[in-house]
Amino acid sequence: MLLKLLYHTSFMKICIVLPTYNERVNIARIVPAIFRSGVPGELHILVVDDNSPDGTATEVERLHKTFPRLHLLKRTHKQGLGAAYIAGFAHALNTLEPDVLFEMDADFSHAPSDISRLLAALKNADLAIGSRYIRGGKIIGWSLWRKLVSRGGNMLSRILVGLPVVDCTAGFRAWSVPFLNKLDLTKLGVTGYAFQLSILQTAIKKGARVKEIPVTFTERQEGVSKLGKKDIVEFFRTALKLAVK
Repeated sequence: MLLKLLYHTSFMKICIVLPTYNERVNIARIVPAIFRSGVPGELHILVVDDNSPDGTATEVERLHKTFPRLHLLKRTHKQGLGAAYIAGFAHALNTLEPDVLFEMDADFSHAPSDISRLLAALKNADLAIGSRYIRGGKIIGWSLWRKLVSRGGNMLSRILVGLPVVDCTAGFRAWSVPFLNKLDLTKLGVTGYAFQLSILQTAIKKGARVKEIPVTFTERQEGVSKLGKKDIVEFFRTALKLAVK
């Protein structure tokens, strides 16, 4: 009810968490695009940088002069997507006190124009997911191997873990903070991309109302994907672990 009121009165504070590692070129483009995307409410961006050697953090500090609601959390080394999100969520909740937290890629795989659509879905949900696999969603630019890995991971998640979500591995999500505060992120036990599966399963066990919104996922044009074999192994191990709980 509080989130509905905040949404309609545009008093909502929103924080978008962007994990980065060697994303200097992309971050210089995505930050202005997000701030200029017309999202209602008070919008903040928190970049969680894993000590990128390409100067991503320096670029964020430069952008902060133009966009004062851009924030930076510097980490000492690359620890994985999940570890970055856990640290970023904790930092945002403690320092910015937002009403909504977003997960989003910094490489334009997720369109800034879709942020408002996910935000609107939270009027009747605790978690809104930008889904590639429901009707109206699609992927542009992936190889056949990448599509098979993603589809296989989602099928495994639904069958083994029993998740009632079509796109279980989506990285574009909006969380209602009152609900997110019910989750103990320190107990997820993941550091990589398995974070998406682990936090989703935890949320559903807590009774989360989940809504999927169709989005177009576009493969990055700059830089390289950080998804590696270690992440894939961790994901499938996590799925098997959650299946026996």
